[in-house]
Amino acid sequence: MTLAPAATSMLGSVVALTLLHLVMMLALYATRLPAMVMMKMSARATGKPGALDTLPKWARNPAANYNNLAEAPTAFYAIVIAVVVLGQADLLFAVAAWAYVALRYAHSAVQATVNIVMVRFSIFSLSWLVLGIMIVRSAALLIVNA
Repeated sequence: MTLAPAATSMLGSVVALTLLHLVMMLALYATRLPAMVMMKMSARATGKPGALDTLPKWARNPAANYNNLAEAPTAFYAIVIAVVVLGQADLLFAVAAWAYVALRYAHSAVQATVNIVMVRFSIFSLSWLVLGIMIVRSAALLIVNA
């Protein structure tokens, strides 16, 4: 199957975002395990409600970001696949897809490190603006071309 360059680019953005999810999973364990050792917390103790909340922020922030990457990005994956399958992929969609991925990388960097809430919220809002534009544009193209 040969795809148009815009479609290939959009699917590449999905790979890039899933790569971020993998990196954050590795960061989660690279910070959580040493923090547990430092606090002498057993794996069994982590099963108690709130136990992981006692870990230092430097160990909790990557975990929170990992969880966030299983939320809004799922809509991104769905719209990219829909746009490609429906044959709507073009330069504007491809640029928007990569802008979304760049914003999610920036959001992850902020949340996993300094975690300045207003900076993180601004990046998150911009990423949803881009995602919203992609969703509405795809829906509009479906209606117009029906």
